Amino acid sequence: MRLGVLDVGSNTVHLLVVDAHPGARPLPAHSHKTDLRLAQLLDEAGAITPDGVERLVATVREALAAAEDKGVEELLPFATSAVREAVNGDEVLARVHEETGVALRVISGEDEARLTFLAARRWYGWSAGRLLVLDIGGGSLEIAYGTDEEPDVCVSLPLGAGRLTAGRLPGDPPDAEDVRALRKDVRTQIARVVGEFSRFGAPDRVVATSKTFKQLARLAGAARSAEGLYVQRELKRKSLEEWVPRLAAMPAAERALLPGVSEGRAAQLPAGALVAEAAMDLFGVETLEICPWALREGVILRHLDHMPAQ
Repeated sequence: MRLGVLDVGSNTVHLLVVDAHPGARPLPAHSHKTDLRLAQLLDEAGAITPDGVERLVATVREALAAAEDKGVEELLPFATSAVREAVNGDEVLARVHEETGVALRVISGEDEARLTFLAARRWYGWSAGRLLVLDIGGGSLEIAYGTDEEPDVCVSLPLGAGRLTAGRLPGDPPDAEDVRALRKDVRTQIARVVGEFSRFGAPDRVVATSKTFKQLARLAGAARSAEGLYVQRELKRKSLEEWVPRLAAMPAAERALLPGVSEGRAAQLPAGALVAEAAMDLFGVETLEICPWALREGVILRHLDHMPAQ
């Protein structure tokens, strides 16, 4: 069957269309992405603004039309931290449903971590052993660890690249004092949860998902996305440590000219790099691998697992 996953995230609204059936890997058929920046469309009280709601409705309607054009049989729509944490989130969900017919399911941070972990486990298989998965989104950082398909421990922290940029790094380039203060706070928050993971022992393999990690790996010399899913891509902590101060010293327009860095993500890359560096350092990770599958694939796989056998 042809499935569509509609992911309303803090940065983008992304429709992924795949051909899938139980027991087989999902085959990508179409991708439709809009850089909505929903996490930045908030008022001082933390509510999504009327303009933001209007833009979200229009974007969902556009994605729905794209899904219909591509022959999607079933749509799996969900929203993450931007809607989850908005003070008017319920009203926004009701408005989207009323005007488009799409009932967005809000996924908790812990479920984001679980589903992303499932996708990574399926990608690497049982031979990966004890798996540690890191994911930096626009609104949150997810960390999960385990030996099976369900992680033994997972956490979600409010350390997304978009959230931190908007709230903590307003300058372009950001002020050095702001960078130092953010670095300290990020490390404090991650350090609080490291003990929950370390009691399970060192991981056999560490992998990362998300656009932030992919861009950082590309800067550090990893293969271009055009070279395909099956090329192994790595990010070394030593390389990342060299890039963090360089990224923080550049204006966004200069960052956008770097290999693999999109214009839309350039502004938030320093914050994302600070989070990535802190996570790798505090978890004692020297090298991690970039996993092509993440939350959207996890949603698809979980859905297929629950489908009745034909």
